[in-house]
Amino acid sequence: MSPARDPTYPLFPVFSFIGFVLCLIPLPWHLHAWNSGTCAFMIWTALSCLVGFVNSIVWSGNVNNPAPIWCDISSKIIIGVSIGIPAATLCISRRLYSLTSVRTVSITRDDKRRMVIIDLCISLGFPVLIMILHYIIQGHRFDILEDIGCYPVVYNTLPSYFLYFMWPVFLGVVSFFYSGLTLRGFWMRRLQFAQLVTSNSSMNMSRYIRLMSLSIIDMMCTVPLGVYSIYIGNKGVKLAPWISWEDTHFNFSRVGVVPSLIWRSDPSFQTSVELTRWLPVVCAFLFFALFGFAAEAQKHYKMMFTFVAKPLGFGQPPKVPPKAVLPGYVSPVPR
Repeated sequence: MSPARDPTYPLFPVFSFIGFVLCLIPLPWHLHAWNSGTCAFMIWTALSCLVGFVNSIVWSGNVNNPAPIWCDISSKIIIGVSIGIPAATLCISRRLYSLTSVRTVSITRDDKRRMVIIDLCISLGFPVLIMILHYIIQGHRFDILEDIGCYPVVYNTLPSYFLYFMWPVFLGVVSFFYSGLTLRGFWMRRLQFAQLVTSNSSMNMSRYIRLMSLSIIDMMCTVPLGVYSIYIGNKGVKLAPWISWEDTHFNFSRVGVVPSLIWRSDPSFQTSVELTRWLPVVCAFLFFALFGFAAEAQKHYKMMFTFVAKPLGFGQPPKVPPKAVLPGYVSPVPR
């Protein structure tokens, strides 16, 4: 294997693996609280970090094709993640909006189940649907970029914008709308909202504020980054006409091989590739910064430490032997 041409190597694999671990740390207690949108955000982000970690290690300094099945799967995951993270953020915004707009403080188990089903349809079902529809505009099997690894192919034709490119921006716009309504509803009904949060076992004020912060960051970043990604990814690439299914999928089994010297020489494409692989890592660290130091997180850290340390004899107070008492001795009583 030739030396990696990425001047920052191994910065990305280190950060992507750390991001993978950090994303999964808060998962158990969010599963317990039925926060399905938040769990989907963690799972999609963790998947992206894991795929990026593996690809950056295996394809460091080479463009070989030792695992074509892995490339089929991981390139589809990259497509799913680009939809899944905005979709999960939309679920979070919807959940926050439902809390601020509800007319009663009681949320039944059926209400929670209904919200979870809707969240799963948006955050899981919709990305899977786009992953399937991506085959329509998939010009060939996949590309292998040196130092990056497996990379999905999207044929730059008009149907691609309706079947794939537009959806992260669309989800970001809808999420922006919900987040704006949430901020407005919170301000107008903040006294009733405090009572509602107190009665909701899956939500407290601290968790709500952190989710709101994540939603506000989404409002500021998702739509601009989505539009910029479409622009920078297709800059200088001529829009091809859609002729037929057979024309688009001609020689479909072909695997494109792109040395780093080639793809790094195109500033627009390089920016698009780096955004695609670094944004989920940033999302992972951002999520952990918001949720990894919360009170419930610290409580679970203590429980985990106790679970691991107790069998080893760590963390237990030393046993103090009882004081010996001489026969006939009476402790002095202070006057």
